[in-house]
Amino acid sequence: MTTMTIGRLTFIKTARTGGPYLNMRALLSPLGAARLCQLAMGCAVIAMVIHSAGYSGSHGVFCMVVWCFCFAMSVVVFFLDATRLHSCLPVSWDNLTVTCAAIATLVYVTASVVYPLFFVRSECPYAGCNVRNFRIAVTVCSILGTLAYGAEVALCRARPGQAVVGYMATVSGLLKVVQGFVSCIIFGALANGSQYYLYAATIYCVVVYAFCFTLTALVVIMTVCGRTKTVRCLPFERFVVVCTLLEVLLYLSASVVWPVFCFDTKYGTPWRPSSCPQGKCPWDSKVVVAVFSFVNFILYVADLVYSQRIRFVSSHLSNTSRRPGH
Repeated sequence: MTTMTIGRLTFIKTARTGGPYLNMRALLSPLGAARLCQLAMGCAVIAMVIHSAGYSGSHGVFCMVVWCFCFAMSVVVFFLDATRLHSCLPVSWDNLTVTCAAIATLVYVTASVVYPLFFVRSECPYAGCNVRNFRIAVTVCSILGTLAYGAEVALCRARPGQAVVGYMATVSGLLKVVQGFVSCIIFGALANGSQYYLYAATIYCVVVYAFCFTLTALVVIMTVCGRTKTVRCLPFERFVVVCTLLEVLLYLSASVVWPVFCFDTKYGTPWRPSSCPQGKCPWDSKVVVAVFSFVNFILYVADLVYSQRIRFVSSHLSNTSRRPGH
């Protein structure tokens, strides 16, 4: 038998035992269908906005940035998963994808509310109503995109009774994403003329918000980067519980201190001033901060409760179980 024949037989054997080059699970599965729907809805939204629906102002730019960013992210995730090139990345792929899907769900929900609120009107001031109809279609596609990203989160979420491989797939991990999102809303309200600098107590609240956000982001980054074995002398799951308990205590103090120093008659006013301009009123920003401080406090409490039930298995077992043929 010649060398060429031996080489040809070896190539054929390798091709037969190595499986398909593309990850068929990324194409022919409920998860693949959800990602294809994300791509389709994202492409449709961007095309209609550019074609005729249009956008303007800071709210329109925000919505357009959300749709473009999520579409680009979905393209990269789908391509890396379909080609299995994600194995070359120094990250925990399962944690990364569910985190991206959760973030996309939240920002898509926001864009799906903001865009029709500022750009869709019941009357038809445009010739032929084409612009209004396109904007309604953009809103519908944005809502469908939200459902597609939410479906990915639901499909990837860890089920009760299963051994947990990826922290971000648990309820506690998904709550971390929501906590970070709510913190961003708080920061936006603080920056919108909230006058937090008037009292040392409100400055303390801002420090609490920033510290808790940093701690939450640190846990998410460590998880996505696969650094979940130990943190100094603590197992990762215990480190998460300690951080969450600290965040609960800090947010409890901020949720009490902020309303007192913003709405008590000694420091502020419990009622909205009549002379306060719409959209640029410090009192409105203070209310937003107070409400979402309490929301985040509840989220951290729920996180602390769920984190007591988390048990991890090694990522090696996860990688073995996800190989083709297993």
